[in-house]
Amino acid sequence: MSNDVHDVVVLGGGLAGLTLAIQLRQRDPGLRVLVVERRSHPVREAAFKVGESTVEIGAHYFAETLGLRGHLDAAHLRKFGFRFFFSHGQGRIEDCTELGVEDYLAVPTWQIDRGRFENFLAGHAQACGVEFVDGATVQTIALSEDAAPHRVAYRRGDAVHEVATRWVVDASGRAGLLKRRLGLAEANGHEANAAWFRIGQWLEVDGWSEDADWRGRCAHAHRWRSTNHLVGPGYWVWLIPLGSGAHSVGIVADARMHPLETMNTFERAMAWLHAHQPALARRLEPGRERLQDFLFLRDFSYGCRQVFSARRWALTGEAGLFLDPFYSPGSDYIAIANTYIVDLVARERGGGDIGPHAELYQRLYFSFYASTLALYQDQYALFGDPRVMPAKVLWDYAYYWGVLCPLALGGRLTDLALLSRLRTPLARAAALNLGVQALLRDWHAADPGGAEEGAAIMLNQSRLDWFVRLNGALAESVEGAVLDARIGANVALLETLAAELLERARRVAPGAGRALAELGVEAADGTAAPLLPEIWSRGRATRVA
Repeated sequence: MSNDVHDVVVLGGGLAGLTLAIQLRQRDPGLRVLVVERRSHPVREAAFKVGESTVEIGAHYFAETLGLRGHLDAAHLRKFGFRFFFSHGQGRIEDCTELGVEDYLAVPTWQIDRGRFENFLAGHAQACGVEFVDGATVQTIALSEDAAPHRVAYRRGDAVHEVATRWVVDASGRAGLLKRRLGLAEANGHEANAAWFRIGQWLEVDGWSEDADWRGRCAHAHRWRSTNHLVGPGYWVWLIPLGSGAHSVGIVADARMHPLETMNTFERAMAWLHAHQPALARRLEPGRERLQDFLFLRDFSYGCRQVFSARRWALTGEAGLFLDPFYSPGSDYIAIANTYIVDLVARERGGGDIGPHAELYQRLYFSFYASTLALYQDQYALFGDPRVMPAKVLWDYAYYWGVLCPLALGGRLTDLALLSRLRTPLARAAALNLGVQALLRDWHAADPGGAEEGAAIMLNQSRLDWFVRLNGALAESVEGAVLDARIGANVALLETLAAELLERARRVAPGAGRALAELGVEAADGTAAPLLPEIWSRGRATRVA
């Protein structure tokens, strides 16, 4: 046992571990933080890790909480929102109904090259006073049963180093060092697989058609900067551009509808794309020689029985739990877990009893996780429905921006007094979300083909004033009663939107929405101006401005 003593040892120096280390030092510059990373640095750009798309909580965490806005703007790409093409089997992009914005929204998000970002984070962490050891493999973890320090041994080269530490945080990703050791793994019932690769060129979607009308539907020729989703029954394909000049391409599918064995090599993935997304496959063919990597992952989603402990250990990032890459929540859950861990470390360092806070933070974290899991579980079948899926996307955005984002972006995740005051509206929002997800399944099941009359259209989210305002409000700093009122108003908006969705669904599925009915939600009667224009529930209908 050496005399090397730390306050926090972080097992894993990827996105979760490095951002945690930086946040810990920002909160308390006196903390002795050691990060032990298995890979040697610098790591490769582009073909390194997936999880490249950020959304509002994760983006705000990187840019504002950690103060990295300058690096994000200089080294990565500003994201042009999410974009969806109902392109299953289509050879021409202009023949696909499109869902997305035509202008950038108020709260910025980025497409991040994970290799470039993690190289930067490692250097920045060291500049903040973090001790970073790369090329090291954890050998043993001895957790203390009392107030004595924990002990960690790691090998670097031919030498084994042993250190003592007050806290151990597992950020080792899917290796799950502590989770495996403590038997915390838990299935979550969401069975999906993924295969992905990077191509050393940008796939500039805006140039996929010469049709002037299609090009003119979007004010900026920046579709290629979006996280583009090519959706079909039981699957979606991501297209994410990287600042290093590469494009990330991934296939994510319900394991029951599209077996992994149909896409678990590059050749099989290309054959699958030719069958399901021929417009993309045709653009990829000339760039085969620019292939940078290929990977696949079976049954990628999972839960965890415990992530925070009063015994001074914690799990963050994929070492704990993982949902689904759709809507890009990975960085969000790193931000939330890290924020809770930093607060627990500070409280314990101050001499307080952290048991109640560890339990409450974990309960909150798991409740956020469960609500988000409902967006994915048993929902993949309707992904290709051009009538139901746009309504789902709007609901899912409204739920995310209206409830979780104000708490996270407002720095209120650890404000237990506020969360206690908001218990009723937050519980109501969670119940509405479960009810709407069930409604969407009923709606799709009643008419799985969707409405397909007329020409393909762009469902332009920028034309929905309430949608734009909901995002814009996230850029405003509000506190106290104003924040309470804002979240209350957001839940009221969700009530209205749920009532509209119930009315639309019951046109084709009269018995749909039992869970919403049990919550007292009544179908909209059409007397108020709709949040969801009629065109949004008709799929490929008459073209509109």
